[in-house]
Amino acid sequence: MWTNEKDKALRERAAEVIPGGMYGHQSTLLMPEDFPQFFTKAHGTRITDADGNVYIDYMCAYGPNLLGYGQADVAAAVTRQQALADTCTGPGPVMVDLAEAMVGMISHADWAMFCKNGADSTMMALMIARAYRGKRKVLVANQAYHGSMPWNTPRPGGVVAEDRAHIIYFDYNDTQALADAVKEAGDDLAGIFAAPFRHDTFHDQSMPDPEYARVARKLADEHDALLIVDDVRAGFRMTRDCSWETVGVQPDLSCWGKVLGNGQPISALVGNNRAREAASKIFVTGSYWFSAVPMAAALETLRIIRETDYLERMEKAGEGFRAGLVKQAADFGFGLRHTGPATMPIVLFEDDPDFKIGYGFCRAAMKRGVYMSPYHNMFMNAAMTDADLEETLEATGAAFEEIKKNRASLKPSAVLAALADA
Repeated sequence: MWTNEKDKALRERAAEVIPGGMYGHQSTLLMPEDFPQFFTKAHGTRITDADGNVYIDYMCAYGPNLLGYGQADVAAAVTRQQALADTCTGPGPVMVDLAEAMVGMISHADWAMFCKNGADSTMMALMIARAYRGKRKVLVANQAYHGSMPWNTPRPGGVVAEDRAHIIYFDYNDTQALADAVKEAGDDLAGIFAAPFRHDTFHDQSMPDPEYARVARKLADEHDALLIVDDVRAGFRMTRDCSWETVGVQPDLSCWGKVLGNGQPISALVGNNRAREAASKIFVTGSYWFSAVPMAAALETLRIIRETDYLERMEKAGEGFRAGLVKQAADFGFGLRHTGPATMPIVLFEDDPDFKIGYGFCRAAMKRGVYMSPYHNMFMNAAMTDADLEETLEATGAAFEEIKKNRASLKPSAVLAALADA
């Protein structure tokens, strides 16, 4: 029987020693009521919370779980490298191996740099774009998420106007809005940030329009600025190359993270020779940026990406997940919007302005052993099996039945207040 007493106790303790009790995407302000916040175990497709409840996890640690939690080959690579060295006075030879592997796999890449978080990578990209020609203005799509630095965080606390003085916003997939933003930047345009697809939270997802991508490339070239694809979230989940290869456009820089080490803490920035000199001018580092164990994990993850059908398995799982939910929603009389790539879907309900149906549905599914998000795109992983999908749809079917029965009593979520603060 599902219980959350230990999780509640941990939250109470956390509230005493952690500001707000929790921060970031695990904030209790955003998650549905009773959703577990603390986990003790993860293996394959499943996570176990502090109370011992087990869930099929469709958030995959918000992306890093690509191959399955604790995937055996990656775990073995970690163990081998850990026996030799991890964080040392300098990097291990594996750093060069990893850079060569990334350059060999990503079409536009001539070099690679490594860091720890996606925000590190996008910050480096911003700095390189500005160092490239000494310009300042950087274009970013409205509501696009590029990390948690002052120049891009979605929450305003601690941010001053000067942090964003040279950021210009435009609407994603809108070529005219992009052209207008470039005109506003004038001769001071340093770079254009592009999400691989529109994956804003609380919104339907949309794929990049090829013409929009081509215009972004053309405008960057015309103004001698750098085009940057932020592939931190979507990298290697849509293709075995940079995500904008799907629309035939190559950036100058691309940012990578999440899946890179299948859960090990490592991210990367790769670029072409056009940006090489600028990349050598910036100063960036971190005490753990040269740690060898995550690099060994990433090297093995890349081998699996190259040599196996991991992507096709994820696509099959995602398509089955989507088809099953759409049928169930129709059977129970709900309007469902299921958008985004099959490997990274978001599920939103029609006629649900305060998200009470979505939150009620995810809460009901959670108590039956399926962990989903009512506002964020989800993630498939290559360990997903037909049995996992069958168990998922059994739980979601029961969840649809519950919210249909109790629809009138569903409570509005705290999401509107969270959005108002953002």
